[in-house]
Amino acid sequence: MTDHGQVPSPPPQQSPGVSIVVPVLNEERFLVAAVTRLLEQAYDGPLEVILALGPSQDHTDEIALGLADSDARVHLVRNPSGRTPVGLNAAIARARYDVIVRCDGHALVPLDYVAAAVETLIRTGADNVGGIMAAEGVTPFEQAVARAMTSTLGVGGASFHTGGDEGPAPTVYLGAFTRAALERVGGYDESMQRAQDWELNLRLRQTGGTVWFTPRMQVTYRPRGSVRSLARQYFDYGRWRREVVRRHPDTVSARYLAAPVAVVGVTFGAAAGLIATMGGPGWLAVGWLAPVGYAALIGVGSVVVGRGLSGPAWLRLPLALATMHASWGLGFLTSSRAIAARS
Repeated sequence: MTDHGQVPSPPPQQSPGVSIVVPVLNEERFLVAAVTRLLEQAYDGPLEVILALGPSQDHTDEIALGLADSDARVHLVRNPSGRTPVGLNAAIARARYDVIVRCDGHALVPLDYVAAAVETLIRTGADNVGGIMAAEGVTPFEQAVARAMTSTLGVGGASFHTGGDEGPAPTVYLGAFTRAALERVGGYDESMQRAQDWELNLRLRQTGGTVWFTPRMQVTYRPRGSVRSLARQYFDYGRWRREVVRRHPDTVSARYLAAPVAVVGVTFGAAAGLIATMGGPGWLAVGWLAPVGYAALIGVGSVVVGRGLSGPAWLRLPLALATMHASWGLGFLTSSRAIAARS
């Protein structure tokens, strides 16, 4: 009791500490902005940022050292392999706190991102919570890719691409975890050079945990700026998604088979049509239906999906969609069983 006969209020409970882990490789253009946004989070609990430095070929390491020198909350760990899951595990091992937020060296998160993550983790009891990969482009081609990446026609109906209501999901973009959940499944699989987030979320769910999507956690993502880099990205996505299917056959779905089936159909259809054109059996001309049908789908789909885009971006949308589909499908079809061993 106080001198006035009143029961004192209990002290306010401090928000849990948060460790933000960031694998970094060749991020000199974006690292300062990304880390500054993390340090400026509107969060009332203790917070640290751990950068896992890969073997960058630019000035990333110098920039990271400067960030660590200027703010005691920034810590550095080495990741000589340069591989994302290795860097993430190294950063998690260094982390002081029990809430682990995974971020990227070129991602711009909103100022309430950490607060939203912690609130959602506590409220839902989930192992991992995450939100939307909000692709935004600057050039016309990047804008076209961004629109493709946020459409069902481009990437299917995954909520972290296209949005949706809050609730359980197979996977989310980046994510915020409880340390106990990560320890339960042994962290990231370091043999998975790509698709490591999807594979980790699968193991969380298989061991009884919940992965939770919330549109409150929206992260700005800068898409690839050229056809070549986009094709390389989606080729790798397809290769590693096939590796997930090899390890976990029950995860295969029509959505993941759509691009490989389209590649096979268009390739064999065009080949059959060419044979007919060069004097082969006339019935083979029916093969043209596959490439023509696909082209029509992309053309009509681009009209619908591309509403609101500028003219230059809209003209590039069919190219972006076709590049993503063909590269993902070809990567899936050509993925070798030795892919993890070679990585």
